Amino acid sequence: MKLGRLLAVVRKELWQLSRDRLTFGMIIGIPTLQLLLFGFAINLDIRQLPAALLDESNTWRSRELIAELSSSQVLDFRYRVHSPQQIDDLLHRGKIGAAVVIPQDFEARLEGKDRPAWQVMVDGTDQSVQSAVRQLASFPLSSLDHVPGQVIVRPVEIVNFYNPDRRAQINTVPGLIGVILTMTMTIFTGMAIVRERERGNMEMLIATPLSPFELTIGKVLPYVGIGLIQVTLILILGLLVFDVPVRGSLLDVYLISLTYIAATLALGVLISTLANTQFQAMQMAFFLFLPQILLSGFMFPYDGMPRAAQWIAEMFPLTHFLRLIRGVMLRGTGVGQMWTELAALIGFVIVVLGIAVLRFRKTLD
Repeated sequence: MKLGRLLAVVRKELWQLSRDRLTFGMIIGIPTLQLLLFGFAINLDIRQLPAALLDESNTWRSRELIAELSSSQVLDFRYRVHSPQQIDDLLHRGKIGAAVVIPQDFEARLEGKDRPAWQVMVDGTDQSVQSAVRQLASFPLSSLDHVPGQVIVRPVEIVNFYNPDRRAQINTVPGLIGVILTMTMTIFTGMAIVRERERGNMEMLIATPLSPFELTIGKVLPYVGIGLIQVTLILILGLLVFDVPVRGSLLDVYLISLTYIAATLALGVLISTLANTQFQAMQMAFFLFLPQILLSGFMFPYDGMPRAAQWIAEMFPLTHFLRLIRGVMLRGTGVGQMWTELAALIGFVIVVLGIAVLRFRKTLD
């Protein structure tokens, strides 16, 4: 082995990397993105969790309890309700993550110490919410004590809706549908179209009477079937292996999944108009996949992120899909009750696919 020849190969490789702007950008961009996300956006401590409050006691001690819970900044009492049925409805529609119920005999329960003095209802479809509420309920609350300066933890009843056993699979399996579709559909579509360009087949397709829209849709339609097969496989395995229920309509599950498949395919087509090689397409797909999985609420609590990170998360289709699929599968919520999330997905498909078709024409003219 000659050192001179070895250094010549090294110089050639470095020169080639410097000419490949996309790869060079990924070398800088991926670690920068990870550092910023984990440093600023990712926070395991939930803050300002949307919550409801039912205070049937309305005494000075109940108001002190509410003030202490509010000052913790874990719960944000956005809804003041007057009946348990209103709490059930808010939890069912995914409007709140928890609810605090203070009964009429709150004072008597505090004196008797024989039963829980107050109750917290939790949306069990999100494990991070369960953990945050349990920690909050275990904090010493001085407002519940008669003796000044002395702190006694009073019994609190925590009711987990939709996941009473607190099984991790109940929360994870529905989210995995979105994660797997994001990975496979985006990469498959982006690489498939770029592969045609690399092999020289795209020029022959351009010579046909096909419009850019017809060519784009024709290339991605086969992957719609593949995506639905993946969804079916995950649902079957989730039910048989992990006993994950589908409490809502199965038709709603497939409607949501079909819309999300269209969103991921549109993203893959857009990547194919930006990448020149299959390797670049894979790099870009990973670059877009990373922030989605970190900011969507699949791995880390959405309510623990700073407001700016939440705004960015709202632009990703995976964020809206997770809310939809968990709502239908775990809470039994209908799509009509979460129409805003579905509308966000449809809007993403229209915008991204429109941009991709326009770029497709510019690239191939």
